[in-house]
Amino acid sequence: ASLPTPAASGTVAPTSTVSPSPSQMPAPQKSVLPQKKGRGAPNVTLSREAITNFESYPPKVQKLLTSALELTTRNLDYKSGSADPANGGMDCSGFVYYVLNQNGVAPYVPRDSKDQYIWLRSAGTFEPVVSGEDDSFELNALKPGDLLFWSGTYSIERDPPITHVMIYLGREKKTGARVMVGASDGRTYQSQQRFGVSVFEFKMPQTENSEAYEGRERPRFIGYGHIPRLNE
Repeated sequence: ASLPTPAASGTVAPTSTVSPSPSQMPAPQKSVLPQKKGRGAPNVTLSREAITNFESYPPKVQKLLTSALELTTRNLDYKSGSADPANGGMDCSGFVYYVLNQNGVAPYVPRDSKDQYIWLRSAGTFEPVVSGEDDSFELNALKPGDLLFWSGTYSIERDPPITHVMIYLGREKKTGARVMVGASDGRTYQSQQRFGVSVFEFKMPQTENSEAYEGRERPRFIGYGHIPRLNE
C-alpha cells in the first residue's frame, strides 16, 4: 500500500474517525513477478560488482560483458534459430552474435557456433583444450570476454563438430567459481539446470553435474578463443 501524502505547507491535514466502506477501499496492489518460460530453475543474473576484479577489465570487455549481463535480466528463454531478444529468447550462437554486434564487432562475427569457432581459429586467437580438469594449465590464458566452445551438446553431422558457445565472465566473487553467460537449454548454476539466457558455472566435463545430461554422453569442451582487438 502507498504511504499517505504529507499535508501541504501551511495547512493542516484533516482527520477522521470514520472508516471507508468496503466499496470505497482501494483495490490491493499485486506484485507480479515474471514467470519462467522454460523448464528447470529460474535464470540467474550477476551484477558487475559480483565478478572478481571486473573494474580492472579492459573497457571494451567491460562494455561487452555489461550488455551480455543485461540480457540475463529479461527472463529470456532458449529459442532455437533466434538471434534477437525481441523473439522472447535466443539460441547460444544467436546470443553471441547479438552481443558482439551490439558492441561493434560486426561485420566480422558469423552467426553459427561452428563458423564462430572457424573465425577465431582463422584469426589465430583460439586456444585448444585437451584436458578435462578445471585446474589444467591449458586454461591459464583464458580471459574474460573469450568465447568458449563445445562439441557433442546435441547430435548433428557437421565439420568441425562445434555445437555450443558461451562468453566467459571470469570468477564469481562470492564463490570463486568460473562463470559464463549465454543461452542454454540445460546448463547449470549452483547444481541446478537452467534453460534460457542466464549466467552459468563454467566447469570442465569431468566436474559438471551429470544429471544435466539425463543419461546422454557428456559433451566435450574444445577450447576458447580471444575476440580480436577486444582486449586492447
